[in-house]
Amino acid sequence: MSTFDSHCPILVHPNCEPTGVYQAITPQVVGWKYLSFGARRLAHGDCWTQDTGDDELCIVLLGGRFSIASKWGEWETDGAREHVFGGLPHAAYMPPHTEFRITAKSTLLDIAYGHTPGDPRHRGFFITPHDVERFGIELRGGDNASRQINSILPPKSACHRLVCVEVYTPSGNWSSFPAHKHDTRRVNDEGKLIEASLEEVYFYKFDKPQGFALQKVYTDDRELNEIAEPHADDVVLVPRGYHPVCAGHGYNAYYLNFLAGSDQVLTSVDDADHKWIYGTWSGMDNRLPLVTLEMNSRAQLNENL
Repeated sequence: MSTFDSHCPILVHPNCEPTGVYQAITPQVVGWKYLSFGARRLAHGDCWTQDTGDDELCIVLLGGRFSIASKWGEWETDGAREHVFGGLPHAAYMPPHTEFRITAKSTLLDIAYGHTPGDPRHRGFFITPHDVERFGIELRGGDNASRQINSILPPKSACHRLVCVEVYTPSGNWSSFPAHKHDTRRVNDEGKLIEASLEEVYFYKFDKPQGFALQKVYTDDRELNEIAEPHADDVVLVPRGYHPVCAGHGYNAYYLNFLAGSDQVLTSVDDADHKWIYGTWSGMDNRLPLVTLEMNSRAQLNENL
């Protein structure tokens, strides 16, 4: 279970600088064990050079274009989305002890990244929108709890601990619901994992600048019981407990999840009070999917004009 500092707020606002790092979450600041998260913007031609040290790291393109070079190869984001509502993501996985260099190829580059101590025996690789579609684009839930999940670094990926997905929740819908948790590693009598112990961040964007969501983070005993109101570029920390989300009416919500902990999985358990809801849905929200691979194809066409 996380050793999260109870004095640390679960809602973390960004700084207001137009470029540079605007979110920086570390275990030392938060008081948990594994997961770090960051987000930064670079102007055209700017570079970010970094060594991963003892951590494995996954970089996700939020908007713009970049090239990345390391000992594992050189790649570019062809057909990249202009923003998170403009298509599927590109991403890059860098294992421990890897120096890489990212160069911004658009007027403004917006990226996010999660990292955690990892196994240096893994190799670096690049993830394209086609890969994300192949990993799985899932329409989950039903009725006004419908949402879209894009797998970027799903369970069984060629990495150590990190898991990464992005979620699109249409205006007014619930997400991460019925509520679930993953804060205590447990196996059943046959040795099968039934719950992992995972730290998690929710990083938010919206399709309108004034958009917002509400997120509740709570435990069964309500020792942790908070409601956050995230806006664009905010982070909600999930050290333990259940963590459902509701998108504000009129505003489609995006959040990027990074998780790290006991296992490279998404194994969780539901809040027993709300499991009955699974049997009540009549259909999927017809506004989904909110983003598709075809959007990236149109972006590629526009780049070539």
